[in-house]
Amino acid sequence: MALTAETESRLYRSLRAAAGAAAHLVALGFPTAVAVLARPGSSLFSWHPLLMALAFSFLMTEALLIFSPEISLLRSFSRKVKVRVHWALQLLALLCALLGLGVITYNKHLNGKAHFVTWHGLTGLLTVLYASGQCAGGVLLLYPKLMKNWTLAKLKLYHATSGLVGYLLGCASLMLGMCSLWFTTSVTSVSWYLAMLCPLLTSLVIMNQVSNAYLYRKRSQH
Repeated sequence: MALTAETESRLYRSLRAAAGAAAHLVALGFPTAVAVLARPGSSLFSWHPLLMALAFSFLMTEALLIFSPEISLLRSFSRKVKVRVHWALQLLALLCALLGLGVITYNKHLNGKAHFVTWHGLTGLLTVLYASGQCAGGVLLLYPKLMKNWTLAKLKLYHATSGLVGYLLGCASLMLGMCSLWFTTSVTSVSWYLAMLCPLLTSLVIMNQVSNAYLYRKRSQH
């Protein structure tokens, strides 16, 4: 029996809500699991995985989910409040990422190891640099008059699109980190595959959110 348009719409909203709830749980659960695994404070290196997981799994994910009309934890608040919280979370994510980068760089220096010679290291460096540029670009949304030939709507669109690219880079860096000797020695079998699914799930939810926002903006222009 064919589903009616109303039933399909209700089903779609329910699936998005379920995926969003799962994304919130994963955003917090993944860095919690990493904290248990890394035991921060047990060594200098132990801070690196925790800081990066906090930056790209928890803080950045929640900073983007804030603008979701269905699954935002602040959906009853004004857009102004959401923007401010977004800014705070993104700056905290960048701070954690910079600290995580600094920790692993200094740790390699102490142990006489080469820097940025693996795909994980190179992707991580690119991600942190990209995140720094993305935060700087966000300033243009606060002061759109600096870009006289650009409308605020275009600036928002490009910021959201480039932000998605940065987020996917962060998730890729996390996944490459899970291929490292440190992680694969501690996490094996089914647990490793479940861990790999965490950034994949949040990436799909964020991509769906950004694509829906783009389609909504396109429809509103016609």
